[in-house]
Amino acid sequence: MIRDILSYGIGTLIAFAIVAVLVFLFISDITQKKHGVLRNYPVVGHLRYFFEQLGEYFRQYFFSGDREEMPFNRSTRAWVYRLAKNEGGTIGFGSTYDLHQPGALIFVNHPFPVLEEERLPTPSLALGEGYCQHPFEVRSIVNISGMSYGAISAPAVRSLSRGAAIAGCWMATGEGGLSPYHLEGGCDVIMQIGTAKYGARDEQGNLSADRLLELSRVVKAFEIKLSQGAKPGKGGILPGRKVTAEIAHIRGIPEGRDSISPNRHRDISNMNELLDKVAWIRDLTGRPVGVKTAMGGWRFMNEMAEAVHRRGLECAPDFLVVDGGEGGSGAAPQALADHMGLSINEALPRVVDALIETELKQRIRVVASGKLVTSARAAWALCVGADFVNTARGFMFSLGCIQALRCHQNTCPAGVTTHNKRLQRALVVEEKYLRVANYANNMNREIDMIAHSCGVRHARELRREHVRIVQASGQSVALNMLYPYPEPKARMKVA
Repeated sequence: MIRDILSYGIGTLIAFAIVAVLVFLFISDITQKKHGVLRNYPVVGHLRYFFEQLGEYFRQYFFSGDREEMPFNRSTRAWVYRLAKNEGGTIGFGSTYDLHQPGALIFVNHPFPVLEEERLPTPSLALGEGYCQHPFEVRSIVNISGMSYGAISAPAVRSLSRGAAIAGCWMATGEGGLSPYHLEGGCDVIMQIGTAKYGARDEQGNLSADRLLELSRVVKAFEIKLSQGAKPGKGGILPGRKVTAEIAHIRGIPEGRDSISPNRHRDISNMNELLDKVAWIRDLTGRPVGVKTAMGGWRFMNEMAEAVHRRGLECAPDFLVVDGGEGGSGAAPQALADHMGLSINEALPRVVDALIETELKQRIRVVASGKLVTSARAAWALCVGADFVNTARGFMFSLGCIQALRCHQNTCPAGVTTHNKRLQRALVVEEKYLRVANYANNMNREIDMIAHSCGVRHARELRREHVRIVQASGQSVALNMLYPYPEPKARMKVA
């Protein structure tokens, strides 16, 4: 009898202790601010971190390799997380990066790298200098690519804005228009004009001069989006479940209805009309104007160079954002996401070559975009000839994205791409904006580190001879042999 009572009492105490521990853990998880998954999924969320840690020790028995997952593998995501958390990029026991795989990047180390006292700060570059009333001087090589408020959440936009202000990089609005959250942090904003002209149109859906003038008071530049790497030939897609009342008001569309942009600008059907629009917006607003597009061949660049050569340099866009077919942070038809548009690996060298051949390289700044989330990929883009690098998903990882692939379903567990208030609790702005700044700053530092190892004083001195690309044979070839610098073919007439 006594034994039964003691046994019952001990069992009750154990059960009470377990419940107390679970309650304590639950409260601790939902009140902490560093781990988004734990805030949304208290207690059970620890399994993610438990299995992630196990993977470090038992991956050879139970887990796939670090480099096998798509669209971004575990090693790449871990790299970005470390930069965002300011934990450095140091690893142990060697790299899992396969130097024999076709396409692998190998930077050419200099036998006498640049000493600390010989290094120079990476110079800023200006957009539109000499061609508009208010040129835009850009300090950061790495910047935030266009992600619409709607595609991503309000806390995500707020965190990006505040982080970009600290890091000194720009933030593109995406085609969803300018929201109050973009301006919250006081960062440099580039207003993207998509095919639906959200945020810049009148009641009839046409581009509004009055609205552009209003925007020019708070943004640094305008970007006409022709297409994006995720879905060339298809306009933006925002499922109705993500079109809240606020987003509907900003875009000027019905709440709860799918937001489908036209697949091209109705008022731009050829190169002359595109350049007319660039010049008109620049003259009206006094701000630099660029063009964003994915590349499907060489016709676009040939037509642009010919038209600018004929009309004069004042008609050229101030910058060109080249988006690779592997890009894409929002919803897209799989047929287009998988098979439409050239990879940034092929598109970027061809675009830069076309600008060099026609002596437009100094007039038109080049921004590279498309899975360039690590410092090595960004440094490769600079070697090719890009002036800046844009990334969307890199900054999404810095916000805590775990690549759940639910961006279009409004069920993002990390709070990055959902408008569900409960799920948004995972993204604490006061914590995440610092990670945004850390990621941008550390990316720029690592790009400079690669440059110094190559023997140049800053990142803008990187050239094609500084990187080699592994071929199918397993041997590497210098990039300047694969894509030799072209000779100018036609001298541009200065306007």
